[in-house]
Amino acid sequence: MSDVRLIAFYLPQFHPIPENDTWWGEGFTEWTNVRRARPNFVGHHQPHVPAELGYYDLRDPTTRAAQAELARSHGVHGFCYYYYWFSGQRLLQRPLDEVVQTRRPDFPFCVCWANENWTRRWDGGNDELLVAQTYSPENERRLISDLLPLFRDPRYIRVSGRPLLLVYRANLLPEPRRATDTFRTVARKSGEAEPYLAMVHVPDMPSPKEWGFDAGVEFPPHSTEVQTLTPHIDRLNAEFVGDVWDYVSAAQYAISRPLPDFPFFRGVMVGWDNTPRVQNNSQVFVNAHPENYRRWLSAMIAQTRQMRAGSERIVFINAWNEWGEGCHLEPDLQFGRGYLEATRAALGDCSRCP
Repeated sequence: MSDVRLIAFYLPQFHPIPENDTWWGEGFTEWTNVRRARPNFVGHHQPHVPAELGYYDLRDPTTRAAQAELARSHGVHGFCYYYYWFSGQRLLQRPLDEVVQTRRPDFPFCVCWANENWTRRWDGGNDELLVAQTYSPENERRLISDLLPLFRDPRYIRVSGRPLLLVYRANLLPEPRRATDTFRTVARKSGEAEPYLAMVHVPDMPSPKEWGFDAGVEFPPHSTEVQTLTPHIDRLNAEFVGDVWDYVSAAQYAISRPLPDFPFFRGVMVGWDNTPRVQNNSQVFVNAHPENYRRWLSAMIAQTRQMRAGSERIVFINAWNEWGEGCHLEPDLQFGRGYLEATRAALGDCSRCP
């Protein structure tokens, strides 16, 4: 077993819910977007077609078990589920709720509070507000109270004995220090250890310590410096006005970038191509390949072993199943289990690190 824990972000939007039926049409899931994607330029690989797991439904426990077994057998330590919580209202909660209630699969997990408003922006539409995210001391207390049963699950991932909780957009918190103080106070008063709080960090943010967080999390492609290839593409879609970037340059930047002076969990991305969501205005990384990913991940594992100790040796992977963003460890028809095998190989590379 590796002393570096690899945690993959996990999207639960692969089952129908009433809200999505209303907003996008009956039976909508992320697969709806994935199936309709088409290439925008010569050499653009779309659509991504799932291989052995197929177009699954996350209400099926056998699918969740198969995901966990694939992840475990290729070196992934656990999943970080996006947690859509809006003043007590939750969306896409069924997969995680059933994992908790049934105690299956027996696979580590933590959560990332996806604290943005839910709007139409993500699919290239307007900014019509669908579900608002509101902030108040009471909501902050309610959020942690709702998370306490998860924290107490023996599978829940901990750092220094404390349940690991990520916040996706800490900059949206009107009073970040109040929120983090509230999170800790509520947990402590309940008899639970104070959560280990980590925020997705981009360069224009202050140190997580200023806002009461314990650590930052690197989340490519956010804040990645890259080589632009858009002028060199041969368009197949005359309406394409998006961006085309080089994956290898993103990896090289990440490996050599100066690191901040606060605890910082490194992150890698499998790839990135959100054409399924915004066909004509997508952002596409080309040259994403299992071997290039392996080199990136191997370097992050080595740096983590050098810079962090004990339970803080964590690397985040974006992502387990972001099919709508071309960012998935799960097997597809193009590479099969290539990215999973590269993940396992990167851990092997790291075992030879000093």
